[in-house]
Amino acid sequence: MNPREEALLNENIKPKILIVDDMKENVELMEAYLAVEPYEVVSASGGKEALQKVKNENPDIILLDVMMPELNGYEVCKILKENPETQFIPVLMLTALSELEDRIKGIDVGADDFLTKPINRLELKTRVKSLLRVKCLHDRLVSDRDNLEVKNRVQSILTSIIPTLLQSISNEEKKVIINQMTGMVERTLLDLYHFENREMDLAYAGNVCAEIMNQLGGVFSSTMGENEKIWVVRGTKCPWKGEEARKNPILCTLTRKIFSSITLKVDSGCSLEAIKTIGNRNDCCEFIIKAA
Repeated sequence: MNPREEALLNENIKPKILIVDDMKENVELMEAYLAVEPYEVVSASGGKEALQKVKNENPDIILLDVMMPELNGYEVCKILKENPETQFIPVLMLTALSELEDRIKGIDVGADDFLTKPINRLELKTRVKSLLRVKCLHDRLVSDRDNLEVKNRVQSILTSIIPTLLQSISNEEKKVIINQMTGMVERTLLDLYHFENREMDLAYAGNVCAEIMNQLGGVFSSTMGENEKIWVVRGTKCPWKGEEARKNPILCTLTRKIFSSITLKVDSGCSLEAIKTIGNRNDCCEFIIKAA
């Protein structure tokens, strides 16, 4: 799930609206109409600028004028809807044209809804809220799908490899298999997070550790310890179903290795300590992340 998807699912974050119109007074009017709502509004004065703003701002909905120089609204909408990264951003087309053929043209390029100028304030607010609800539902479905896919992929790896570990093989062979397994699981999980695109800190590292375990079916939380240089990741439900973890301590090792990999992305001097694990018959899991 990307940052804007997370934001839209968080009620404390304002949905972002991009208004695209080459007439400044039209932009100002719509900004005034939407000012009373909990939205963040950005604008573009033309089609080319709009495409760049979509890339930079990642809006949750686009209010797109049809009649613009260079790239008109139909052309902009077509480009957005043909791009897998932007195709699900709702586009509300704003037009002074009310002919049926103009609406058909808008539908052909993928427009989600239409408003005819002059814009009615109540109608604008109603259409925007409706499309944002659709966007939120889509993002939730994508999140659920992605979480399920990750869980299935990890479980597939474990299901295919753990039986081999329970066979009578040498310790050296077990070490090789464990390293292969943890490597595959780590790549599967860490691919979800683009750590290179943000500045890492202990709070984010702790939150990611907890989120990964929750995606796998656990119940984990992340909180600050005695000070900002200590972060505690605590679990009350084991993603490995507790009993399986007790039979196979490899699973607890896997958790520690994943957490360690994330911790080291903050700073190579950071450390991770496992205080408790359900696999060791403790009542909970508790990991301490410490700053360098």
